[in-house]
Amino acid sequence: MPGELAEKAKLFSEESHTPQHHHQFVIKLKNIGEHFNELPAEGITSEDIQSWLLGQSEEREWTPATRNRYRDAFSLVFRKAVENHVLAVNPATLVKAKPEHNERLRFLSAAEETRLLAALHKSWAQHIPAFLVSIHTGMRAGEQFQLQWRDVSLERRLISLPRTKSGKARHLPLNAIACNALQDRKRAQQDYAAKKKEKGVDHADQVFVFRDAGRDPQHNYRRWFNEALTAAKIKDYSWHCNRHTFASRLVMAGVDLRTVAELMGHSSIQMTMRYAHLAPQHNRAAVDRLVPLSDSRQTATKSRKAPKRENELVTKSVTSEKRPSVSLRKNRIKSFNSNDLQEVAP
Repeated sequence: MPGELAEKAKLFSEESHTPQHHHQFVIKLKNIGEHFNELPAEGITSEDIQSWLLGQSEEREWTPATRNRYRDAFSLVFRKAVENHVLAVNPATLVKAKPEHNERLRFLSAAEETRLLAALHKSWAQHIPAFLVSIHTGMRAGEQFQLQWRDVSLERRLISLPRTKSGKARHLPLNAIACNALQDRKRAQQDYAAKKKEKGVDHADQVFVFRDAGRDPQHNYRRWFNEALTAAKIKDYSWHCNRHTFASRLVMAGVDLRTVAELMGHSSIQMTMRYAHLAPQHNRAAVDRLVPLSDSRQTATKSRKAPKRENELVTKSVTSEKRPSVSLRKNRIKSFNSNDLQEVAP
């Protein structure tokens, strides 16, 4: 990518994105630059971009998602150039994104979580707070492992993310488990600092929640987490799936999709709709509203009394129900009043 355009895009990315997202963007620009640095910016066409993406996808066996992220990197560079009046058009807009097929979801069952916590407790107990915070807040890895204590309020039970993947701020409420995990993490940092002080080592103030001063950050999570998954015999799961666990459990608990989208930081409700099928009770209650209450009660009573005969067809209309006779209704009223008086009498 032509140097001046790339530098402008890097500056924008650094100011607008999370550190991890910016780091990944810089890596993509480096890979793109190996081919495009020698070309004049105004001479790069959509065909050039598409041909390069196709070649890299085949050579490196990229997934559709990886290919699309590189397309996005192209687009950002040229978009900033157009905004700065360096170029007239953004050729990357003519390159279509590939379907990513993200319909499949993987989330932890209760039994799997129990096994995973047991494995963590045995060999990686210091990382349990990080895991619990992940599945109870739904934070992205880049958000969680760059989280600073100044953005955490245990008194208000709130995490404030000043800059997320979308470039917008997001506020996450904390439940009791997440609060306790963060308190455990703070105590662990304080104990570590006290031990360092006893040894006469100058220890800087703790800034990051999941990082100890003078030690590697805990965001080397893939190593210990993957080992714990293996020990717990949990397959086809990754740290990112913790977000799916968080969202799936919210939906199965009856939380509406709009709220789930807000908590997840989704830019579009369409991203949240893939969890909709996990609310069967909610969907069943919706269609049950189409049935008059009297019919639903009668159907339930009949199904308890006698099973349907095979191939029997029921075509009863809502308006065809016979009304009880006047005398029968009077007897019912008398009986009801009598029972009522007996129940409330002192």
